[in-house]
Amino acid sequence: MPEQPFEPERAIAGTGMGGAMDLATSEAETLEKTPGGPEGTGPQEKPRSLWSDAWRDLRRNPVFIISALVILFLIVISLWPSLIASGNPLKCDLAKAQEGSQPGHPFGYDGQGCDVYTRTVYGTRTSVTVGVLATLGVAFFGSVLGGLAGFFGGVWDSILSRVTDIFFAIPVVLGGLVLLSVVTSNTVWPVIGFMVLLGWPQISRIARGSVITAKQNDYVQAARALGASNSRLLLRHITPNAVAPVIVVATIALGTYISLEATLSYLGVGLKPPTVSWGIDISAASQYIRNAPHMLLWPAGALAITVLAFIMLGDAVRDALDPKLR
Repeated sequence: MPEQPFEPERAIAGTGMGGAMDLATSEAETLEKTPGGPEGTGPQEKPRSLWSDAWRDLRRNPVFIISALVILFLIVISLWPSLIASGNPLKCDLAKAQEGSQPGHPFGYDGQGCDVYTRTVYGTRTSVTVGVLATLGVAFFGSVLGGLAGFFGGVWDSILSRVTDIFFAIPVVLGGLVLLSVVTSNTVWPVIGFMVLLGWPQISRIARGSVITAKQNDYVQAARALGASNSRLLLRHITPNAVAPVIVVATIALGTYISLEATLSYLGVGLKPPTVSWGIDISAASQYIRNAPHMLLWPAGALAITVLAFIMLGDAVRDALDPKLR
């Protein structure tokens, strides 16, 4: 028989060594492509924080997307109402009082002959301004007072708890009727100040409980053992991990404050003319609801949509930030 030429590859394959070598090479390439590497020694993916996980969940939540788009639209028209309403909300024509929808005036006219559409659009600025500023004031003062009380405890915590109980016992609407009835200013500041005065106890109690829970964690105790000061513990370790419940409650409360402003204005103790407000327009239109229901439906509908959007946003944020729901 003629001799076959010697082929190293065939010889190796015949002994089975080639298959072993190919398998080892394949395993090495697989380990190089694996993020964790062999036994977790390779580069690993950076763990996500609570905020990054929350943002990922919010982006996938249709409730958050819809409510955020509605709120963004409301903010835009509150800053630049002339983009969608070119008229003057204070310009009225008594000859057109209570008339219905007309070309260029889709919402009709109110009892004074003012354009309901223009007043509804410009009323967004007042309601959003009151809600946002009142929420910021309540969140700031409530978080500071409650956080300090929960961190230091002792006599300061006892005093603040008793003061909080006193404010909780005051009915909000009745307090507004008493306190705002003596105010003659036509600006939004008295209404905002009243909301901050009676709204901070709720945020304070939430912040207090959150700080008490956070300061008992091991990382806070370790930082204290290493000599961290109280200010560093509060600002660096406790506040970032205790602020989530405050954000959730404040977001939901924002819609409540907008509704409260409309209620107080409806009762005549909140904002006063010539300020353009949904509550003022609803109050003026209530006596014409049989003959001209459009005067009431449009500002009331805008108020309901705004409050609902903020409540839906708060619910979505709560679901994203609550670890128990994961």
